[in-house]
Amino acid sequence: MTVQFDLIIIGAGPGGYCAAIRAAQLGQSVAIVEKESLGGVCLNWGCIPSKNLIHQAEVFHSMLEMESVGVSVDRSKLNYSQVQANSRKVVKTLTGGVAGLLKRNKVTVLTGTAKVTAKNQITLDNGKVYQGKNIMLATGSRPMVVPGFEFDEQQVLSSSGILAMTKLPKSLVILGAGAIGCEFAYVMNSFGVEVTLIELADHILPTEDFETCAILAKSFKSDGIDVRTNTRATAIKKSAQSVVVKLINSQGKEETIVSEKVLVVFGRVSNTENLGLKDVGVSLDNRGFVNVGDYCQTNIPSIYAIGDITSSPALAHVASKEGEISVEFIAGHKPSIVKVSSELVPSAIYCEPQVAGFGLREDQAKKENIQVKKSVFNYAGAGKTIAVGKPTGLVKILCDVKTDEILGAHIIGHNATEIIHELLLAKHSELLPEDIAEMIHAHPTISEAVMEAACGINGKPIHG
Repeated sequence: MTVQFDLIIIGAGPGGYCAAIRAAQLGQSVAIVEKESLGGVCLNWGCIPSKNLIHQAEVFHSMLEMESVGVSVDRSKLNYSQVQANSRKVVKTLTGGVAGLLKRNKVTVLTGTAKVTAKNQITLDNGKVYQGKNIMLATGSRPMVVPGFEFDEQQVLSSSGILAMTKLPKSLVILGAGAIGCEFAYVMNSFGVEVTLIELADHILPTEDFETCAILAKSFKSDGIDVRTNTRATAIKKSAQSVVVKLINSQGKEETIVSEKVLVVFGRVSNTENLGLKDVGVSLDNRGFVNVGDYCQTNIPSIYAIGDITSSPALAHVASKEGEISVEFIAGHKPSIVKVSSELVPSAIYCEPQVAGFGLREDQAKKENIQVKKSVFNYAGAGKTIAVGKPTGLVKILCDVKTDEILGAHIIGHNATEIIHELLLAKHSELLPEDIAEMIHAHPTISEAVMEAACGINGKPIHG
């Protein structure tokens, strides 16, 4: 007998499980299929364990600050296997929480690998068939494998492999200075690993604001990280004890670096293979992404796709919001938005100092000949940053030169990933910088830097 549901979701990452819970809240009968662990890559081998490692790295690194109050700390007894165990404990807690939420909302959890076998049907690898009035694809992404740089998870690591590592290497070369590369550069360096960070673009975090990235690069270098930009890895060669990485820079100069391990983070690819999509007529683009329209609906009206398998920003919070938008529509409600706007998606990189931003970047404005007003306020002008020993950073706001509409904002500094949301809320609510500037901010707080930057759009910062 075929089991029927209002909605079947393939993939229980942040996009899938949030969509399942919201759909159940709206009265839908829901099944969610997961071949591995609830929570997907984000909870199990991505966002959550990496942020726990970052927290532990911050704690370990901050022990040096105890010397300023006359306390000597012996950091030589670090047991990294315990650090890794702590991160897995956090994962277990949160995945258990997801299981509890799904159960509480009466979502049926199916374990296995699913394939779409008709526009309203999936088949699991155990042969069981399930019918759904609607099907949502939320299968996420995986690390990109580049020929010649294949992962063995012993010497050549993926982002998952480095999270599973229980012993620190003496040295690590990181190929790719995007968010993942920079976060692990910070973590490994904080724990005493000799880190070399390689990036093909002309600055680290190439999708972020260049001015904020320059501050991060300077901070990394002062902490002893060897940062190489405009540099490409051409090959790696493994031996029993090390990996030789061949590099060439933009001037054609070649060199080699010998390292105990290499972390390869060139990007991610969508998990759309073996889902049966072409067989049922779901449209894909030439990169393998599922083509979607409003409400993340594919060209097959009963099939939806969210998250990393579409061309939207590959971020957990984007997938979650897309899932909610889709199920609101499926349940017959009218969502306030029909699709996620990339202008309103915050980016967040959790090294120290943190980097966050949204919307237009200054280099984009120049390239597209967009006239903007710019205000930059240095963190050191906010007394709280001096008080807590975190003066490195800035808040940058870009506005329309005629209307003062906020077009983008970028922050580097302590707690940047938290305070970016004040500016994002202003953008979302169509407020102007003067609205932020006029609002009383508690003193002393780091958020005062946001207020001062907002004042600066019209040349009126108090402490700038």
